Amino acid sequence: MTSHHDTGAKTVAEVGEFGLIRAVNENRRQPSSTLLGPGDDAALIATPDGRVVASTDVLVQGVHFRLDWSTPEQVGRKAVAVNLADVAAMGAVPTSVLVGLACPGDTPAAMITELADGMWAEAAAAGAGLVGGDTVQADQLMISVTALGDLRGRDPVTRAGARPGDIVAVCGRLGWAAAGLAVLHRGFRSPVSVVNAQRFPEPPYAAGPAAAEAGATAMIDVSDGLIADLGHIAEASEVGIDIRTDALDISHRLIEVGTALGADPLRWVLTGGEDHALAAAFPPFAELPEGWRRIGSVTMPGSGLTVDGEPYHDEGGWEHWR
Repeated sequence: MTSHHDTGAKTVAEVGEFGLIRAVNENRRQPSSTLLGPGDDAALIATPDGRVVASTDVLVQGVHFRLDWSTPEQVGRKAVAVNLADVAAMGAVPTSVLVGLACPGDTPAAMITELADGMWAEAAAAGAGLVGGDTVQADQLMISVTALGDLRGRDPVTRAGARPGDIVAVCGRLGWAAAGLAVLHRGFRSPVSVVNAQRFPEPPYAAGPAAAEAGATAMIDVSDGLIADLGHIAEASEVGIDIRTDALDISHRLIEVGTALGADPLRWVLTGGEDHALAAAFPPFAELPEGWRRIGSVTMPGSGLTVDGEPYHDEGGWEHWR
């Protein structure tokens, strides 16, 4: 639901901090887990499980998003999605998000309300509410989102439980966001389905709790690249992992884009981040939940991360400050 507060053509400085807060929060619906939402010193969230899963990410303009590539609404969706995907990767059901927003005073207030529209929409898509946050002045646009989730009585699925012989599986798209980034860097804006994958991801939120219910032994959100993130599971679990390329889903659209750009779509699938698919290990005879597909196996300690049985020597994914 879009805010009906009239910000007109005003800047955030003209609207003021509290006017902006009213503009982004009025006429919004909260899920039943929100006992007290925005407007007080802190929010109150129901935690029937007695434990809270929490994750936070910071998005900086020019590093994580560009407003000449994405609309504010798309940026808002992305900011929430990347955090809620982490909650789902623990096997939890998303419940709520808190947002910290920093921007210059001459930022159009309408841009911030559009950003908020995207945040509210993505939170609602995951069954969560936007329950509070903070706004401050800064030299550039920065968004910090903290996401909370409920385990509903299940144990959390960490990165450290994979065992030799386990199945490695993924749920969600791989390589699409990297392909979209390559298209945007070339100055193009189509194909839209590929470019939009970079503008805002579509994490399979329900797949995390489903994997936990099916007995997943380890799980991770694929944010930095399949090889990099499965490498985190291998390291935390003290095992090896082998990926089979013939089991990877490389769509015809990625092949078409790769051919047009002279790029290898397999590399996008193996090393491209920001799709926020989920990757997990399951016991050998587990029945994979709907949407999950096997792409490899957990191997013995010391065997490392391999692709078709061989070490992968290219860069495995994104890492800040590198």
